[in-house]
Amino acid sequence: MMTNIDGLITRAEFLLERLAAYLPEAQQAVDWNALAWRWQVINGRGHLQAVPHPHQIKLEAICNVDMQKAEVVRNTAQFVGGFPANNVLLTGARGTGKSTLVKALLSEFAKDGLRIVEVDKQDLVALPEIVSLLRARPERFIIFCDDLSFEATDPGYKALKVVLDGSISTTSENVVVYATSNRRHLMPEFMAENLETQYVGEEIRPGETAEEKVSLSERFGLWLSFYAFDQDEYLIVAAYWLAQYGITDMSDELRRAALTFSLTRGARSGRVAYQFARDYAGRQALANKKSVS
Repeated sequence: MMTNIDGLITRAEFLLERLAAYLPEAQQAVDWNALAWRWQVINGRGHLQAVPHPHQIKLEAICNVDMQKAEVVRNTAQFVGGFPANNVLLTGARGTGKSTLVKALLSEFAKDGLRIVEVDKQDLVALPEIVSLLRARPERFIIFCDDLSFEATDPGYKALKVVLDGSISTTSENVVVYATSNRRHLMPEFMAENLETQYVGEEIRPGETAEEKVSLSERFGLWLSFYAFDQDEYLIVAAYWLAQYGITDMSDELRRAALTFSLTRGARSGRVAYQFARDYAGRQALANKKSVS
């Protein structure tokens, strides 16, 4: 009899161990002392994971987008001050400082209670849960969605619309959404949608599909566009980052090197200028080390 009981216990323990791998973990306590968090999903349960060393770039490091920067800073100052503020959508050319501008807000406004929660596109369905966690906190939170775009069937599309519009269960005065995207309308546009357009005299009436896709972008109260840099703007940013590495003489040879680097990348942007400065400064440091040894 005891042998049978021992066997049942052993089998039950084995089954429980197998099941444990599929059960969601207990809700983890949030480290509210952090300045930034990422929404992480493990075994089907999401939680706010503190970012121990958030990227705190200074606002002055973001060049050639003074108008866009001023608008975002003004809107954020209103938000942290407890005044009405808008959700923000930053769209346009890659590498022009959209994401960096949002991150730089932390270094400017963290002392005033600003915090950032980064949420990946595939986790936007959890927005109501995230807002519920943040609602009772005294801090002011930017929910940051980087490189945002949707396909027609993405479930996060509807969740984001609800949070942007506000509802009884999801709106919160201490939360705004800041998003970046290379797409102006966040969703792909297809040629067939143009067939839905109606022409009534000189009036053009877009089809319902096109209107629905535009409607998500329009739910952001502040919508700013970023454009590719021209040659002079690119060189200004390159000179700024070179100066951070102690290289202040922007000679003709150095300008040519910066332009050649941009040609190999097929773009002139703040990101490429930063990459060039790191590459050039590293090469110079290595060459100096070899000459000394």
